[in-house]
Amino acid sequence: MYNTVNGQGILNNNSNEPDIYYAEFPSSEQRNSYALQGGIAVLMVTALLLVACAVS
Repeated sequence: MYNTVNGQGILNNNSNEPDIYYAEFPSSEQRNSYALQGGIAVLMVTALLLVACAVS
């Protein structure tokens, strides 16, 4: 389908590899945002469990 052929007629089925880049360490603002999101997630899961226990 998306094959390429070299000059000798041999198929080249190798994939194109993406460029490699290194991740950057999150800034203090991003870390605070992640901590806030994690806290909200914990509160939501706790509330869900409490509601489930109260209903049952």
